[in-house]
Amino acid sequence: MAPSPVPSPPIVKMGDTQRVTALFGVRYPVIQAGMIWCSGWRLAAAVSNAGGLGVIGSGSMYPEVLLDHVRKFKQASDRPFAVNVPMLYPDVEKHMATIMEERVPIVITSAGNPATWTQRLKEAGHTVVHVVSSVKFALRAQAAGVDAVVAEGFEAGGHNGREETTTMVLIPLVAQALSIPVIAAGGIATGNAMLAAICLGADGVQVGSRFVCAEESSAHEAFKQRVLSAAEGGTTLTLKELAPVRLLHNPFYHQVQEAYRSGATVDELKALLGRGRAKRGMFEGDLEQGELEIGQVSAGIDRIQPAAAILEEIMTGYRDGLAAMAQAAERSV
Repeated sequence: MAPSPVPSPPIVKMGDTQRVTALFGVRYPVIQAGMIWCSGWRLAAAVSNAGGLGVIGSGSMYPEVLLDHVRKFKQASDRPFAVNVPMLYPDVEKHMATIMEERVPIVITSAGNPATWTQRLKEAGHTVVHVVSSVKFALRAQAAGVDAVVAEGFEAGGHNGREETTTMVLIPLVAQALSIPVIAAGGIATGNAMLAAICLGADGVQVGSRFVCAEESSAHEAFKQRVLSAAEGGTTLTLKELAPVRLLHNPFYHQVQEAYRSGATVDELKALLGRGRAKRGMFEGDLEQGELEIGQVSAGIDRIQPAAAILEEIMTGYRDGLAAMAQAAERSV
């Protein structure tokens, strides 16, 4: 009997950026990540005014603080924007009430079951996006009725998935499995990286770490400078027993590693983490004992810029990369 032919791997078409720009009503298919302690109304307004989708990160905000940021955004911009809501947030009901009352156009949910809020938000007229780290959770999000997903690879900063699937592997898998728009995240800070994600099937990109170092970011200046000095291999995903988080290596990170070597229990890790570590590190500038959450791509970030300049540089690099790719294709024919 003749051997069965080996099936060819599925071919994933390039993403369609118009799916994202049309969905959000923006000029560029670039979403600024909703990073706790870094993504207030100033950064969100700067990104939205420059043509991307600005995002207010509500995970570090009391309900009254989120309301203040939403209203200040509206005073600074008439462009579309989003609020990122980690669904593990203890006052999530109050955050969602603010979002609905203030008619925030786009809601990006994360760290929880998308079925909990998606239908209520959509019935209230909101566009809903959910952050995922695997095909399994992407399919669940699509089944829950979200309008798009952010597929975030292992390289990303902050809280991350446990699967350790890299962006280059994750994006084509999710794009092949879903019919709704896919936004790539994790390790994307340049136009070339954006182009790579679109080639893999993403319809847009989410950029986090690079916007930490925007002038309008609410991150502490000391944290921004520490990001600029980050070296290759200078971050690690850790604390998976609690909530996986990618951290820059600093004395607190080394205390965590020593705890692991000593066989620390989950309760001991919780006690070591305590409360307010991320605020201490990223917002207050405690580089010794604070959590310094940032992505692997921090090794390639070398300057602080206005958010509009970052966005324009990414888009220029993307367009130049597209042109160079077209020229290379013509030469190869």
